[in-house]
Amino acid sequence: MTQQQLEKYLWGAATALRGTIDAGDYKQYIFPLLFFKRICDVYDEEFEKALLESDGDLEYAAFAEHHHFIVPEQAHWKTVRETTVNVGMAIQEAMREIEKANPETLFGIFGDASWTNKDRLSDATLTNLIEHFSQHQLNLKNVPDDQLGNAYEYLIKEFADDSGHTAAEFYTNRTVVKLMTMIMDPQPGESVYDPTCGSGGLLLNCALHLKEEGKEYRTLKLYGQEINLITSAIARMNMFMHGIEEFQIARGDTLAQPAFIENDELKKFNVILANPPYSIKAWDRKSFETDPYGRNLWGTPPQGCADYAFQQHIQKSLNTDNGRSISLWPHGILFRDSEAEMRRKMVEQDLVECVIGLGPNLFYNSPMEACLLITNNNKPKERKGKVLIMNALKEVKQEKNIAYLEKKHINRIYNTYKSFTDEGGFSKIVLNQTILENKGSLNIAQYISNVVTDENKMSFDDTYSNWETNSEKLKNSMNELFQILK
Repeated sequence: MTQQQLEKYLWGAATALRGTIDAGDYKQYIFPLLFFKRICDVYDEEFEKALLESDGDLEYAAFAEHHHFIVPEQAHWKTVRETTVNVGMAIQEAMREIEKANPETLFGIFGDASWTNKDRLSDATLTNLIEHFSQHQLNLKNVPDDQLGNAYEYLIKEFADDSGHTAAEFYTNRTVVKLMTMIMDPQPGESVYDPTCGSGGLLLNCALHLKEEGKEYRTLKLYGQEINLITSAIARMNMFMHGIEEFQIARGDTLAQPAFIENDELKKFNVILANPPYSIKAWDRKSFETDPYGRNLWGTPPQGCADYAFQQHIQKSLNTDNGRSISLWPHGILFRDSEAEMRRKMVEQDLVECVIGLGPNLFYNSPMEACLLITNNNKPKERKGKVLIMNALKEVKQEKNIAYLEKKHINRIYNTYKSFTDEGGFSKIVLNQTILENKGSLNIAQYISNVVTDENKMSFDDTYSNWETNSEKLKNSMNELFQILK
């Protein structure tokens, strides 16, 4: 199949569910079934290969070392396909058996979808779904990792488009992800962490970035944590679908129970990329005041907004020698009064390297403009004591209700970050001292504007005179109208 045919085929599974369940719930069922089919087809492919190598030795072909994952016979796709009643129960049991057979890699990966609820999914609906997926072999020969991985990402985007308000939970605009990855520039052997990883797009793109550059991407150590069960499972499946096997994705609340601990402290990472949930109100502020991991470096954020709790978690999780981070935030994080003291301390410690304002509509169902906050524990000498502020508001391509960054936009922003230079109306180097004199405000508009100046613009006197003349004309017109009406 071509990439387009594969995507159409996979999306066809979602159309089979239309009218039976909400669009926002498609992912709970489609992703686990797709992954189930994939690992069964790959298992069969590996079995045939081992059978060929051993001149038909069935016992040899079943050895675990010949397979990515173990698929018990009673839990195989073919067995489930033969089931005609209580299909949901058969699917659920098969998935649990596969998880048990691969405890270190697949435990809990199929999520907790309600397969046995016949009011939502009848036997006929599930049979149709299984038959749809059974049309093609999803083994490595027919569908290589890259191709299936791209199709999986396509599905994530389509589900985001289709499900509306649930999209932000698991999808970050891919063009913004590309920009963030380029700026962080992870290197082979480095550790990369996303504290609120969603479906794993930021982590995955770090590996794919290295792969594109022809560098050794398999030595990259990927770590992520995600609070939502099905989304964390999607992230793990996403990694496997792309052929990435060296990763750890934990489920849980990053602020309340950080998953990655070493020697009773937060594990340290070389690179952190994050798109945290914005302005969370329901979080345990009281515990953060006396955080056992010392994450309240700059203070305790207000109850109504946990943004700086995440930002301090990021800072505390960075390697002290070469740790660097990039996080996607609403602009409020740059100037809100309630966080001024924390922001001031962050600037005082010379951690902020760059702030980039992005254009509107880059996020599903939101016209919001976001910004990128880049920190660096080891700024180059020429960048110390300075912050590069960039207004990339106009570097965006608008299309219907969504926008994206074109290659030229990404390159302009990236090249400006790399060169760390002033560019009229686009970027400005600001001294930390200047920012501190402005009460620690990083508000982009305070330092730079990208309003285009017109050389032929009128002076104030001309503008005022023009206004007076037009006002007089309007007054006379109104008087004439009143006379006519009389």
